[in-house]
Amino acid sequence: MNRMTQHGIGRLICLVTMVLVLLGTGAARAANLVSVRVGELPVLPTASPVTRIIPVGEQLVAVTANGAWLLDPARSAWAPVAWRPAGAMVSSGIGSAGTVVLTGGADGRASQIVTLSLAGTELEQKVLAPMPLALGAPRATVLGNVAYVAGHDAAGALQFISFDLADDAAAWKVLPAYAGAGGALTSIAAQNSTVLLTLAGGEGKGDRMLRWRAKGGWDEMAPLAGRVRDGAVRSTGQAHVLYLLDGGAIGAPQMWSFHTITKSWAAQGAALPVATGIASGWGNGLLWSTPGESATSFAYTELSAGTRLLKAIDWGVIIVYLVGMLGIGWYCYVREKRNSTEDFFVGGRSIPYWAAGISLYAANTSSISYIAIPAKAFETNWQYMTNNLIAVIALTFVAVAIVPLLRRLNLMSVFHYLEIRFHPAIRMLASMICILVQIGSRMSVILLLPSLAIATITGIDVVWSILLMGGFTIVYTAMGGMKAVVWTDFVQLFVKMGGALFAIGFIIYKLDGGVTEFVTTSMAENKMKLFDFSWDLTQPTVWGFIFLVIFDVVLTFPKDQVLMQRALSTKSAPEATRSILTFAAISIPGGFIFYTIGTALFAFYQSNPERMNPLLTIDATFPLFIAAELPTGITGLIIAGILAAAMATLSGIMNSVATLASVDFYEKLVKNPSPKKSVLFAEVATVVTGLVGILAALWLSRFNSHSLFDVSIELAGLLGGGIAGAYTLGMFTKRANWQGVAIGIAGSTCLTTTAWTMNLVHPYFYLPISIMLCIVIGYIASYLFPAPTRSLAGLTIYAD
Repeated sequence: MNRMTQHGIGRLICLVTMVLVLLGTGAARAANLVSVRVGELPVLPTASPVTRIIPVGEQLVAVTANGAWLLDPARSAWAPVAWRPAGAMVSSGIGSAGTVVLTGGADGRASQIVTLSLAGTELEQKVLAPMPLALGAPRATVLGNVAYVAGHDAAGALQFISFDLADDAAAWKVLPAYAGAGGALTSIAAQNSTVLLTLAGGEGKGDRMLRWRAKGGWDEMAPLAGRVRDGAVRSTGQAHVLYLLDGGAIGAPQMWSFHTITKSWAAQGAALPVATGIASGWGNGLLWSTPGESATSFAYTELSAGTRLLKAIDWGVIIVYLVGMLGIGWYCYVREKRNSTEDFFVGGRSIPYWAAGISLYAANTSSISYIAIPAKAFETNWQYMTNNLIAVIALTFVAVAIVPLLRRLNLMSVFHYLEIRFHPAIRMLASMICILVQIGSRMSVILLLPSLAIATITGIDVVWSILLMGGFTIVYTAMGGMKAVVWTDFVQLFVKMGGALFAIGFIIYKLDGGVTEFVTTSMAENKMKLFDFSWDLTQPTVWGFIFLVIFDVVLTFPKDQVLMQRALSTKSAPEATRSILTFAAISIPGGFIFYTIGTALFAFYQSNPERMNPLLTIDATFPLFIAAELPTGITGLIIAGILAAAMATLSGIMNSVATLASVDFYEKLVKNPSPKKSVLFAEVATVVTGLVGILAALWLSRFNSHSLFDVSIELAGLLGGGIAGAYTLGMFTKRANWQGVAIGIAGSTCLTTTAWTMNLVHPYFYLPISIMLCIVIGYIASYLFPAPTRSLAGLTIYAD
């Protein structure tokens, strides 16, 4: 891009910086996005007293001495239901996998567990294996598919056991019990890989809390401010547990929330008119009964999440950003002459290495990272940053050994290498798989997930977010081609990183102790732990990341059209190498910035737990802060940063898919295509790619996005591993031939798909397994056919 363009971009960056400073001087407006309401349910039409309240899914069952009653979904009436527990009911628990009921004898000791579910308006129970020991005063909860039961044995010692509800052949496990001082068990709850027990704390004192984790065992938390009302506990969101507390320092009954990550408490609402009846967790709150002479009445308190509608200034900032992106696309369209697809797809191979490197980082940092990385640092620590640091070493190898090899071939499609090295059929197969994965797996998810996060907090409709991001990206990418992609990435990096840096500063500013409190809290909670050299591969260890980086960076980078296309747009092989090294250098401070956001959020919400929304997921932590704490205008800037992170990746996907469709298919299948028609086809392909991605995201929004996101990761591993193996065979061996590679791709895909259908390994292992299978099968199969006879000069990493 010429000097005038660079000056224009510089002025735009300065303007954004000035707006940032001016907006930051305005008064911050904090808005609590959670409200608490108290309501009543219909009176139970029976004089028989209620002995137990059991939530079953979204509905409620009231158990009396004479039978059970089911509350309808509209909360308007009770109806009798034909159900009797298999024995004397002692306790119950609920979790994501369903409801469990503990039964036993008249002495109040539980010896049996049953699961309870609804089939229409009928209750169904399933009796599981008998408990290994009878427990007195037991409490039960469910975490994932595992039921946990705690209680006292015949000697009065506290016992802790578990049962896998998803395994029909499962047996009970007796887990290590807490070795410290005991006490009467008052509640049990499960949340975020943690089981929480409360024990009576003595006369006039609050209850004690014990925490159990599979990896860390037992530890005792700070004592509660009051006593937990029997049965009144409910897990909400992904990290909160609601309790009904009274007595102690609390006095009157009140709902409190405990955050399992920050280990902090917050009062939710005012004191409650709770009598001496039965209590339970239910929905997004707590429920209690009040017995009467002829009937039982019910009341509840529950949380309700609100949204913050964007103000005019916020919308103004977002519009300025979007119009700026269109302006860059239009400038590239009217100033550049695109006489060939090379001008459109690789910018005439004139992109400076530093701009290509910045574009590489921008494309690799999607809006998912903008939201998910702070959430991961908030929940854990900086151990996942180890992946970034190790990836720098891997990228250095890629920059020196792999990228120059491909750049010297003057490729536009990275899959052209597979044709030169092996066979045209291998190229077209790989290109087709890449197009399907990019549109169906990556593009739709990148459009949807940030739209869901923004909608949860601000109320912006998911459809409008998808249309805004997708529509504007289509226009400037189709107009400006690769030059528009690179230079909008350049500006977008400043937008999103500027917003991120401002967020860090503002969060620390909001802490009472400022930087001192931030550092003290981080050190005390070990939130900046970076390296784990243990050999526990179930944890994010250095060794696990080395294994991951070898397969996810070194062996897959050559087939990544979205990233490689930036390097192929540089002037020469040395410039391409420098672009990758620039990308690697930027990724280190960039990673620390996003992890610091998460750590700063931890310090803020530990000091201000009442500002959290117990109903949200952990991934919504940063969006919650954006909406509830930032000043008007800055919120618009940060949302523009989220949009920028998404659009930088989307523009690269659109341009890359259009490149593959044009170069690998149109120009090979159409006889004598003219340069003008090829460029027109490329522009149309860009628009079609964007529209299909938008439609896929809109379709995806109708389903469980998180489960479908996991499926998309799995499919990318299943389909992409064989192609990465083909590049490995081509670049690192001289004996591999196209027949062996074809067999390797087919064999690895079939075997990995078989492992997927049988659920043999964790989904994230499918990619390395597929790559290794393709390498082994392809190399062995190559010996069944003649060795390549063509010259391999410049096609492998070995000296010619």
